[in-house]
Amino acid sequence: MILIVLLLLVVFSLAVIETKNLIYALILLGICNTLMSFSYFLLRAPDVALTEAAVGAGLTTLIFVIALKKIGVFKE
Repeated sequence: MILIVLLLLVVFSLAVIETKNLIYALILLGICNTLMSFSYFLLRAPDVALTEAAVGAGLTTLIFVIALKKIGVFKE
């Protein structure tokens, strides 16, 4: 199971690097952070998984959304 998660993490990480759209990159980065959190959980480190989910998938994604909104990527 852990190998599947790590393989998905590599695939999504490469997709983040290769995409040209910043919104898609942000979504893919959130998926990568969630997969990383899940891999820590599978490695029996729930405290690290919870921290990664809160900081990596939550706070970092929120900061990037705010930054992209300030530079005008989201057109209303």
